[in-house]
Amino acid sequence: MNKRLLTIALVGFFQLTSLLVAAQVSVKDLLVEYRINPVGIDVEEPRFSWAIQSKERGFQQSAYQVLVATSPAKLTEAAADVWNSGKTVSANSVLVAFANHTLLSRQRYFWKVRVWDANGKVSSYSETAYWEMALLKKEDWKAKWISAPKVYNWAAFVANRKIAMKEGQNENPDPAPQFRKTFHIIKKIKQARLYISGIGYNTPSLNGQKIGDRMLDPAFTRYDKTVLYTAYDVSENIRSGENVLGVVLGNGWYNMISKDVWGYDHAPWRNDPALIAQMEIIFEDGSKQTIVSDESWKVAAGPIVFNSIRQGEYYDAGKETPGWNNTGFDDKTWSQPLLVTGPAGKLKVQMLQPIKTAEKIIPKTIAEPQPGLYVFDFGKNIAGFAELKIEAPAGTEITLRYSERLSANGRVDQQDVAQHVAGRIVQTDKYICKGKGVETWRPSFMYHGFQYVEVSGLPAKPGKEMLTAMPVHTAMEQAGTFACSNKLFNDIQEAALSSYQANFMGYPTDCPGREKNGWTGDAHLAAEMGLYNFKGENAYAKWLHDIADEQRPSGEVPAIVPTAGWGYFWGNGPAWDNAMVLIPWYLYQYSGDQRILQQMYPHIKSYVDYLGTKAEDNLIKIGLGDWAPAKTKTPAEITSTAYYYVDAVLLSKMAGIFGYAQDKEKYAALSNKIKATFNKHYYHGAGIYDQGSQTALACAIYQGLSEANLNETVASLVTAVNKADDHLDCGILGTKYLLHALSDNGRSDIAYKIVNQRTFPSWGNWIDQGATTLWEQWNGTESRNHIMYGDVSAWFYKNLAGIAPDNEQPGFKKILFQPYFSPDLTWVKATHQTMYGKIAADWTKEGNTIKYTITIPANTSGEIILPLDKKILVDDIDLEKSAFVKTTKKEKDTFRFLLGSGTYTITIK
Repeated sequence: MNKRLLTIALVGFFQLTSLLVAAQVSVKDLLVEYRINPVGIDVEEPRFSWAIQSKERGFQQSAYQVLVATSPAKLTEAAADVWNSGKTVSANSVLVAFANHTLLSRQRYFWKVRVWDANGKVSSYSETAYWEMALLKKEDWKAKWISAPKVYNWAAFVANRKIAMKEGQNENPDPAPQFRKTFHIIKKIKQARLYISGIGYNTPSLNGQKIGDRMLDPAFTRYDKTVLYTAYDVSENIRSGENVLGVVLGNGWYNMISKDVWGYDHAPWRNDPALIAQMEIIFEDGSKQTIVSDESWKVAAGPIVFNSIRQGEYYDAGKETPGWNNTGFDDKTWSQPLLVTGPAGKLKVQMLQPIKTAEKIIPKTIAEPQPGLYVFDFGKNIAGFAELKIEAPAGTEITLRYSERLSANGRVDQQDVAQHVAGRIVQTDKYICKGKGVETWRPSFMYHGFQYVEVSGLPAKPGKEMLTAMPVHTAMEQAGTFACSNKLFNDIQEAALSSYQANFMGYPTDCPGREKNGWTGDAHLAAEMGLYNFKGENAYAKWLHDIADEQRPSGEVPAIVPTAGWGYFWGNGPAWDNAMVLIPWYLYQYSGDQRILQQMYPHIKSYVDYLGTKAEDNLIKIGLGDWAPAKTKTPAEITSTAYYYVDAVLLSKMAGIFGYAQDKEKYAALSNKIKATFNKHYYHGAGIYDQGSQTALACAIYQGLSEANLNETVASLVTAVNKADDHLDCGILGTKYLLHALSDNGRSDIAYKIVNQRTFPSWGNWIDQGATTLWEQWNGTESRNHIMYGDVSAWFYKNLAGIAPDNEQPGFKKILFQPYFSPDLTWVKATHQTMYGKIAADWTKEGNTIKYTITIPANTSGEIILPLDKKILVDDIDLEKSAFVKTTKKEKDTFRFLLGSGTYTITIK
């Protein structure tokens, strides 16, 4: 063969090889800042993520190329007018930072990516994705803040005040205002965007139709520091000719009208509901039209005559003004809005998922504890509200009272929920009928925690179709699944998921009924289970910035966030405040997010230095301890000092990540001093810390303070559990430590026994009492929907399925598989959707053989950790002979081996 023919043959071979590689490797699931094709972000250096699908095992990305352009047509290597990264040597396919260009407000950008494998073979480009910037600068806002006149009608004001005094309400609020703006369109529209913030909450509509499906929007923030706005694509909602933009405002947390112990009624930001809205329209000919909130709008009182996030919502259908938010309505009698300064906080686009409702629950039973009074039981505890469908004469007043439990007489029991609210009117909605056929209504600006709804005022006995429960929560996408052959564990998992969702409403809460407060301790204790089960990165990032907004110059942070000030008064201290330290670290571990660490670093450093001013010989005695213990109390200084130690350790690690050498050494030295002092004061020999409570022992182990006497302390912990008949004896802190302290040190068998209990105190004891959510107290008193004991779900993933991130290669770049094959189980199945792709792990047991099937996403690896004394096969091939096993090593009583991406069946005999 001559050289020319040889060259042609080689070129053809390489082209064919490239095509084969491209066919076997594809780039999918393109994300910008964790979101698919987001419209409206204000991150000036957004980050790109992609997942790789490969039919070949062991795929590792060696390089990538990202193209960014202002139109799909320009999205080529030669024409990309925003960014061409070129072939960038990197294994990173998660949170790759955009560079080398200033992004513009409102601009839509298009992007795609291709990757190279370890042999230098390149994939095809991905499908095209996009993102769109929001309003990046203050001067981009041409709209003005507007509000409604304070008193619409003096006679109505006086009448409503009398009603309020009679019913024990705290003050007389104005009805929820309805704003409208008429505008005309005479050209063909290319695109239209609505940027809007209406606080407390807003419901926007266009030409009589609600825009989007968001609820309780925007999310609660400290309004004098940060105010969130929403970007809507309304291109399809606008029509030729006359159009009407309508907005209803609710009080929300911005205008708390209820007096409660937490003082939100005198929050520093409190004011009347206010609105800023800006609609920007681009026509096909390139011209533009902007509609802004200003004094040209019209406003009037609506039929929502009362709304308080704590007390409820009252709706008088007889006061409806049909067509008010549509064309052809006469608004001559409507008022001109007030121009107001608005809240002091900076306007930022809402990046976290919105609050939504996704299902309807019909009642299981309807009881009649008293004549004419009906109690609907929906069979599960939720956060949300009921939708009413009724046909009744005009003026019929229907009252709905919500609760998690019933009194002995069969009526709803609101005692726990009402105890901290003046007037004790809570979780109560009212609807006054207009008397025109079947009327359907649900609240707009609140949610309740409930299983039961007591209904009075009905003209006739109801059927189940009259009332439907609607759960609402921040609509995080599902990230994980877990199930096993133990039904109790599946029930606990479902209860944990329900509690988690019910307690995320734009910020993590303790309970949806009594408080709705952002308790920091509850949040960080449940964060890992949250990240296993849901895609919560943006939601947590939002709340971490809320904490930063609340931090005082001294470094102190409150126990509840956002707070009107009460959060500094009671409950704060290391065990709770650690949310600011731990949650960024969890985001780094589970998603590989360094940016949130970088953003929070100065706040964390300030906080740790603040703790130094409170320390007495390196011990911290402030703050709450092991809250809500089953029986035995543990001194708060044990857990507070341990968190001080953890703070110093993690701060040193963060400093190392960012190259802050002095800080790394400084806080490493501090952590060593704290550890030495902790052991000097609290270790009494023979593996005993303090008085030997489960919490004290588990704390020392889990937080890394017992390294010098680890084996003895683990043995003491096992003894303590045995003495409690294999039950836990902890509060919310100790319960998180306990299961991991045991499982991480070879005693998963004891942890399993604890979780598998059905008698007091245990999760199973709750389930056997009919719980569908997790409770606040082991004895069942107080709230019936708390998430602070929810980390057991993370334990299911880590220890029964065996899925865990590796701290050295975070974000599941390297996955640790170390399942506990409990003799009590016959199968376990779990999945977790990482930024790289889906991890799967399931095992089944038949006789003396266990088959453990795992899926490792492309561009990651998995280290499998199994008992040392077992015979192990990989795809029916002896472990030592398998071509897919990269490395093996023996460590203590385990055998470790590394696998590349792919699906494998591991047989353990």
